[in-house]
Amino acid sequence: MISAHNIALAYGKRVIFKDVNIKFTPGNCYGLIGANGAGKSTFLKILAGQSEPDRGEVTVSPGERIAMLRQDQFAFDEETVFHTVIMGHKRLFEVMREREDLYAKGDFSEEDGIRSGELEAEFAEMNGYEAEAEAAVLLDGLGIPEELRHKRMKELEPGDKVRVLLAQALFGNPDILLLDEPTNHLDLKSIAWLEDFLFRFPNTVIVVSHDRHFLNQVCTHVADIDFGKITVYVGNYDFWYQASQLTLKQKQDENRKITDKANELKEFIQRFSSNASKAKQATSRKKLLEKLTVEELPVSSRKYPFVVFKPERPCGDIILEIKGLYKKIDGVELFGGLDLFVNKGDKIAFVGANALAKTTLFQILAGELEPDAGSCRWGVTITPAYFPKDNSRYFDNDLNLIEWLCQFPPCDGETFARGFLGRMLFSGDEATKKTRVLSGGERVRCMLARMMLKGANALVFDEPTNHLDLESITALNNGLITFSEVILFTSHDHQFIETLANRIVEFLPEGYIDRAMTFEEYLESPEVAREREQLSPDHADLKL
Repeated sequence: MISAHNIALAYGKRVIFKDVNIKFTPGNCYGLIGANGAGKSTFLKILAGQSEPDRGEVTVSPGERIAMLRQDQFAFDEETVFHTVIMGHKRLFEVMREREDLYAKGDFSEEDGIRSGELEAEFAEMNGYEAEAEAAVLLDGLGIPEELRHKRMKELEPGDKVRVLLAQALFGNPDILLLDEPTNHLDLKSIAWLEDFLFRFPNTVIVVSHDRHFLNQVCTHVADIDFGKITVYVGNYDFWYQASQLTLKQKQDENRKITDKANELKEFIQRFSSNASKAKQATSRKKLLEKLTVEELPVSSRKYPFVVFKPERPCGDIILEIKGLYKKIDGVELFGGLDLFVNKGDKIAFVGANALAKTTLFQILAGELEPDAGSCRWGVTITPAYFPKDNSRYFDNDLNLIEWLCQFPPCDGETFARGFLGRMLFSGDEATKKTRVLSGGERVRCMLARMMLKGANALVFDEPTNHLDLESITALNNGLITFSEVILFTSHDHQFIETLANRIVEFLPEGYIDRAMTFEEYLESPEVAREREQLSPDHADLKL
């Protein structure tokens, strides 16, 4: 059991937490969610004892061990991979080191013999004899090959370092496991392994993640940070979303009914207060009116942009034809002889580890690059709109947001721009911010606004979910689910692909796979797995 009692934290006038009281019980996995800046990572650090609140305390059952996924990739550079994992259980590692030093001594005294007996007993009690085997299982599940396991951490690629640090957090069956964005840098096979590990994990897990699919797979509860407090819902992320939206709608409906009733009473009182025969009724309605109170809904830190793409016309028969497309960059072939015919209603997800190949294809489709050979042709009825992964050139100016949006027709003046920007969460003074100071998420919302203005019937998205919070990802996802025409896209968000795609194209080192099926069907297809083996000499697992 780990509990927080009356936790309060503020940065200047900005209140993060106010009198937070919550208990996390064994056997449950809690998804800790909230808007960007709501304090998710900060709260994990408070639970781990790495940060102090302004007021309140955290209590942990006596003797229980907390493990937290570390974010510092350089903290263990001089340690081997195996030692780094075992250091996740601090006491076990200390005993192991002392035991090794003792047995390495040339002159083994009687006192050393007594000490070695004590260490062996403690070592056995902590399952020390199984430590290397357990570390190997964790590293194998997270995709760290055997040849890396005795190297020093500084010799590893950044993505592999993150996997080792995750294995460190999972090692030794901790009583309380705190995970901050554990799926970063993992391929789908490793994520599936982690989901299964956490499903079977018997103790307490508290996890922060932007991966909705992961939260749905592992969470038994959702702890929602909003209004300066934390509310616990039973169920996974989708259940929380439906329940919270339903609760908000019910409160709004109740307020609407009360407001309508109050207006009705006011109208009666106004009409008949001077009428002697109706005076009694008017007085009784005044008393009723005094009893009616509209509940003031607290202001949520969670904001959903309004994302809707409306095509000005439906797609004709010919949408996009790609024939024999060939492109090399810096001498490396990205695709050779790519043939693709896009059909009506296609929602194509482009997947695979080669991000440059996907981005280059989209740049060719947008007319920003020329292929080395082959052709691509949009149909005459098609109006494409392109969302680039790197949008920095669009914001390299001194415009404010209103001026920026008015560059793109049919934006017609300040009133129109303010209304449109307000729907994308830039209201009031936010609409006059300079484009140079925008965050990554704010830039993405601006680019989505620009695309919505175009009325396109073929949308091309290169990783639009990067930099967005869960609320904006959900809004974009829902907006695209209702889009009736063609979408070509890439994303690292599993649920985004799962809910949108009806066709998958995977780029591989020696070719590509093109299948008209859902993402789940694609992942489970033995035929696809065999073809991937043939087209990938290093047998790499699927990455988004």
